[in-house]
Amino acid sequence: MRTLNLGILAHVDAGKTTLTERLLHTAGVIDEIGRVDDGSTQTDTLTLERQRGITIKSAVVSFIIDDVTVNLIDTPGHPDFIAEVERVLNVLDGAVLVISAVEGVQSQTRLLMRTLQRLRIPTLIFVNKIDRGGAQYVSLLHSISERLTQAIIPMGSASGLGTRSPSFTPYGATDADFTSGLVDLLADHDDAFLAAYVDDEATVSYPRLRDELAAQTGKALVHPVFFGSAVTGAGVDELISGITELLPAAEGDVHGPVSGVVFKVERAQAGEKIAYVRMFSGTVRVRDLLRSDRNEEGKVTGVSVFDRGSTVQRASVCAGQIGRLWGLGEVRIGDAIGEPRTNQESHYFAPPTLETVVVPRRPADKGALHVALSQLAEQDPLIDVRQDDSRQEMFVSLYGEVQKEVVGATLANDYDIDVEFRETTMICIERPIGVGAAVEVLPKVRSPTTPFLATIGLRIEPAALDSGVQFGLDVKVGSIPTHVYKTVEAFHEAMERTVLETLRQGIYGWEVTDCTVTMTDCDYQAPPRGWPGTTASDFRVLTPLVLMGALKQAATAVCEPIQRFHLEIPSDTFGATVSAMARLRAVPQSQEMRGSSYTLVGEIPSARVHELQQQLPALTRGEGLVECEFDSYRAVPGKVPTRPRSDYNPLNRKEYLLHVMRRV
Repeated sequence: MRTLNLGILAHVDAGKTTLTERLLHTAGVIDEIGRVDDGSTQTDTLTLERQRGITIKSAVVSFIIDDVTVNLIDTPGHPDFIAEVERVLNVLDGAVLVISAVEGVQSQTRLLMRTLQRLRIPTLIFVNKIDRGGAQYVSLLHSISERLTQAIIPMGSASGLGTRSPSFTPYGATDADFTSGLVDLLADHDDAFLAAYVDDEATVSYPRLRDELAAQTGKALVHPVFFGSAVTGAGVDELISGITELLPAAEGDVHGPVSGVVFKVERAQAGEKIAYVRMFSGTVRVRDLLRSDRNEEGKVTGVSVFDRGSTVQRASVCAGQIGRLWGLGEVRIGDAIGEPRTNQESHYFAPPTLETVVVPRRPADKGALHVALSQLAEQDPLIDVRQDDSRQEMFVSLYGEVQKEVVGATLANDYDIDVEFRETTMICIERPIGVGAAVEVLPKVRSPTTPFLATIGLRIEPAALDSGVQFGLDVKVGSIPTHVYKTVEAFHEAMERTVLETLRQGIYGWEVTDCTVTMTDCDYQAPPRGWPGTTASDFRVLTPLVLMGALKQAATAVCEPIQRFHLEIPSDTFGATVSAMARLRAVPQSQEMRGSSYTLVGEIPSARVHELQQQLPALTRGEGLVECEFDSYRAVPGKVPTRPRSDYNPLNRKEYLLHVMRRV
């Protein structure tokens, strides 16, 4: 039996969770369709999800269609939980992008579609809610073509829009407009198909057209569009047929080397970790010893796989399947199990751009709060828990206010910790401006001012935008203390880890990125020539001093996150709106008059987006529409914002040595 790992993605409230319920019902997994508003759906199992009526965590359910086992992954639609969507993209064979027939193409819809196309994930489009008043058909197809992709083909016609009994009638071989449109679309992406059609139209039969449609859909070149209603069931049978006919099933050799990826981590009631793993190759069995790409080992103590709506215990999970594994105590989201995939990207969406301080209302809960936030970070690493020991404060990174509310409610409901949040602030980054170098030379004897028995020289220089941090060694092998680190590779790994940790806080307290760090000098003292000789601690603790010295010489620019906006306003409000936007440092880059409205596209600092959203209704009589998405980081004009340090401040040698020598 084939397996298809299918993602359901959408802008919030487009109806993807209801569609999941309808698919499970149609497949015979559930007898009654749950309602999001009632908190009775199969995939929204968290208490908060049921209370709020939104999906917060991705969830997996399974059903069978003909000879295909479908592992369906329901993902959050709210932009505050985009990190959950990102993790799911790593494991998909195909996707269904859900669009509301009433609201149409929305900001999150566009973001998701662009990402699906960039990753070449085969995608069907399902236009939901055709039973709702204001549902669109022709105009929405035009909007999809204009704002998402021109490579679409409607797979049928919708009627009875806005009524309780809408319908979707699939096109067939006798629908001339459909077949000619299909020929034109497919010919755009396949020269051989075009040549065959031009040579003899009669040789391109309708079955061949459908085969070619499946082939090009499987390559993410074209995107069939279905219309329907998850509530009434209209169009769902046709969508199911499209899923099995047009989307490719999982591939992988069950006898090959083990290769998988962890896309979700949760804890059972007893506290043990459960890792959700998509297997791409090989087979994992109970009692197998697994190694991650971080060289962490764990012994599998239990395996379950998804089957007909729930999970069942199994002795193994194999290529193509999604399994839950017990026993991997050190596993993290994003870990590659076994052999890592060479073509796997790390991040598809923008990182969080907000942060806030979390404070327990009861001082006695400080320790418990640290444990709780650490466990939440296992499930969502991008909240990036950061502790300031000197101020006894904990920071978390966020995508938005809804996520902050969910974190607070989770701490209260699951951990019995009542917290409050300080003001939410923007997260900036630092980029080196020039080249800087520094060196600390191995002293003859330890002293309070030079207590480290090591020589370290580091050079830092700017790198390409969005390239992250690259670390390399440019030293003689003989100068590396292999008596401490055993191998050059182990030394490289340890130094890289320390460099990355140090660069989490630059000159102004922000994370430093888009740079190359090279080790240019290295030396050590072997134990026979002096006691106790150089240790790993010497290199680990000295590196921040040297690196910050090099960074000060290079200097950095603090850069703030910038959003790209797409704004539609009535033409008679143009002047007032543009003036208000200028005060928010928004810069329109293009404008277009469409009938009685203006469309403006430009850039605005992320810190001012909320103000724009608040002011827009009053400026435009409630008729203005704005979509914003992360674009890039740009240097902050004027006064440079700083961030309180939570390390031992290696920028200040005396202060740093005072702290670290107490701990060494």
